[in-house]
Amino acid sequence: MSEKENVSNEDLHRGLEERHIQMMAIGGAIGVGLFLGSAMAIKTAGPAILFCYAVAGVFLFFIMRALGEMAVENPVAGSFSAYASEFIGPLAGYLTGWTYWFMWIVTCMAEVTAVGIYVNFWLPSVPQWVSALAAVVFLTLVNLVAVKAFGEFEFWFALIKVTTIIAMIILGIVMITTGFGNGGVPIGISNLWNNGGFFPNGLQGPALAMVMVAFAFVGIELIGVTAGEAKNPDKVIPSAINKVLVRILIFYVGSMFVILALYPWATIGTNGSPFVTTFVKFGIGAAAGIVNFVVLTAALSSCNSGIFTTGRMLYNLSLQGSAPKMFGKLSKTQVPSTAILISAGFMLIGVLLNYVVPAKVFAYVTSVATFAGVFSWFMILLAQMKYRKTLTPEQVKKLKFPLKGYPYTNYISIVFLAILVIIMFMSPDTRVAVIVGPLWLGVLVAYYYGNGIHKRANATVKAHVPEFEKIANPVPAVNDANEML
Repeated sequence: MSEKENVSNEDLHRGLEERHIQMMAIGGAIGVGLFLGSAMAIKTAGPAILFCYAVAGVFLFFIMRALGEMAVENPVAGSFSAYASEFIGPLAGYLTGWTYWFMWIVTCMAEVTAVGIYVNFWLPSVPQWVSALAAVVFLTLVNLVAVKAFGEFEFWFALIKVTTIIAMIILGIVMITTGFGNGGVPIGISNLWNNGGFFPNGLQGPALAMVMVAFAFVGIELIGVTAGEAKNPDKVIPSAINKVLVRILIFYVGSMFVILALYPWATIGTNGSPFVTTFVKFGIGAAAGIVNFVVLTAALSSCNSGIFTTGRMLYNLSLQGSAPKMFGKLSKTQVPSTAILISAGFMLIGVLLNYVVPAKVFAYVTSVATFAGVFSWFMILLAQMKYRKTLTPEQVKKLKFPLKGYPYTNYISIVFLAILVIIMFMSPDTRVAVIVGPLWLGVLVAYYYGNGIHKRANATVKAHVPEFEKIANPVPAVNDANEML
């Protein structure tokens, strides 16, 4: 296949079925943080955390609709990195792809290390690094087999998380309304306002918690990455994205509502995970083991998604001319095997670093992952705006899944992301992300021009006729960092 064909047409196998992507759309928004980290967000905002999840969910829905508009017209595994390259310029695609790749690598370093901790709950004699190594090796093999194998494992991982949350919500509602597990006395929902009000920490609490809430949703954009290997993407992607907001309201707002109704907000987290205490209160003695199993599968799910996503990002960056050509090679089962193996190798290095480098140094590295989430969402919104400007009114009418409210939904979503960055800078706990993130981008830009990547990337863009030309006119490549915005 020529370079011209390579850029505009990915040869990945479309082996992901609708049930895989629908469940991944749910699982992408549900991480370990909901089961173990929600207590910190509640401590910061109090019952107002419900407001935070609902507001963040609305803006994430706008961002996903912007991604969906482009993904349905041109479903490629490079997703928003490919769209940024096409509509903003090669530099934008390069920065987006490598930053998102790094985000998942660092995230998986932390998740796979956590796997060792969760396994120690049952097998304390097994060294944590052994469990971490076994997890990476196993999930790498799964991803190398075929994309359908990845989808099948992700389906069941997500189903476990979803089942647990639904069970907790149902049991909680029973206790709230009937008093079962509380001596027959209905608990009601007065805990939502009886302990200092709905905003016990004023407006500052929800503002600071909004950052935690937003980053709980990082990974939801995985839906766009799956588009390149989805069967019937015209049908599956819109269906999955349209249900994002409802699922956030059910799984996040619903579970938090039940927890906050059952317990005074200030006591949540003092006796372990709210999920564990809720199951124990209902008389389920094995609650700790059940939740530990769920968070273990959640961590494995994140690592599984990370191996999938990083492999596809390297693959597409190679097609863009922004990464070595070897990453563009596919195996007999049409998966980017070299890109997958390289990414998994970096995750294993991260497992080692977790044990040998000071925690402060690792915190600086992981802060790039925090920054990368907001950066990726911003690039999705910007790429979609640039894309729309290439269309005539007649072409807009032909869009299969247009972003409603364009461009106003873009503007208010960008303002929301800007507010998040400001809050991150104001908070000592997250300020490092706003400092290290731009430094990371600066290093990438220097390498981009210093090693001649810009010449190869620009040549690659000029060498092919983009698939988007079926509905839009080509967009001139942007060669200067200042032209990106």
